Amino acid sequence: MHVTIPIASGKESTVIPITIFHGTQDGPTLGITAGVHGYEYPPIMAAQQLIEQINVDQLTGTIIIVQIANVPSFLQRSPFVNPIDGKNLNRVFPGDALGTMTEQIAEIITTQVIARSDFFLDIHGGDASEDLMPYAAYYDNAEQVSSSQQGKLMAIALGFDHVIRFNTNGKEYMEEDQPSLYCSAEAFKRNIPSVDIECGKLGKATPSLTHKIEQGVLNLLHHLQMLPDKLLSDSNQKTIHIDQRMFISSIHQGIFYPAKSAGAYVVEGMKLGYITDFFGQVLDTIYVDKPGIILLIIGTPPVNKGETLAVIGEIE
Repeated sequence: MHVTIPIASGKESTVIPITIFHGTQDGPTLGITAGVHGYEYPPIMAAQQLIEQINVDQLTGTIIIVQIANVPSFLQRSPFVNPIDGKNLNRVFPGDALGTMTEQIAEIITTQVIARSDFFLDIHGGDASEDLMPYAAYYDNAEQVSSSQQGKLMAIALGFDHVIRFNTNGKEYMEEDQPSLYCSAEAFKRNIPSVDIECGKLGKATPSLTHKIEQGVLNLLHHLQMLPDKLLSDSNQKTIHIDQRMFISSIHQGIFYPAKSAGAYVVEGMKLGYITDFFGQVLDTIYVDKPGIILLIIGTPPVNKGETLAVIGEIE
């Protein structure tokens, strides 16, 4: 079943396209969001492919797929933010029914998708400027042992080579009176086992990465016993777990010249790249402080002061 939820804000309007699969047997509900950032294309294209891949005659439970959460961002090819109000949808959860368009979108996803879910998956990729390596991630908190452990098993089941732990202990957004900000964090804050996929880079609709996401979702449905068992490859033995991430930010505005790509292993003291001013004068050379793997690195020349240049997954 396909539904389209209209949203109006002032003179502007948009919709949220949602597909709902009701299985022939009762079971859990899996909520899925794609297109929270409309320039991240492989998640959106994978959601399209899943319409044809999921057979409701074999399905136990319900799947709710938000096909494109941020339609204005998608249609106007706007990286990171909704061009109508300039807000990042993945920074306004749980949203506000009386707020701006982006806040209204978040509120509808929160109340109509997340709140109805027993498990939750948010699918992302590298936006227009982001060279990103594929990985799965899960939320973890010492006060939510069951949902944390279930989330870890879900992340592994997705079948990606690398699994990142989002450690929420001590995070301000987990406090009851604080907004969750992030889509999947809102789900986890409600004690719903929650995972992310990050797959895709530089705003490209790469077919192989679209297929990787599609297969990951099907793997997850088998793991949750929402689809019949199937023999999966023994890839879990190769899973690399990453507990800590290091964020490297720019202290300059200018032009960034990366020396490495996402997925590269780095050691302490290795050169990541350098920044020049608009006349080619070198302002800063960026080095790695700890060994690890590059999860994300800026892959296009523009860079702003305070912007994240790279994210390194620390490996023991």
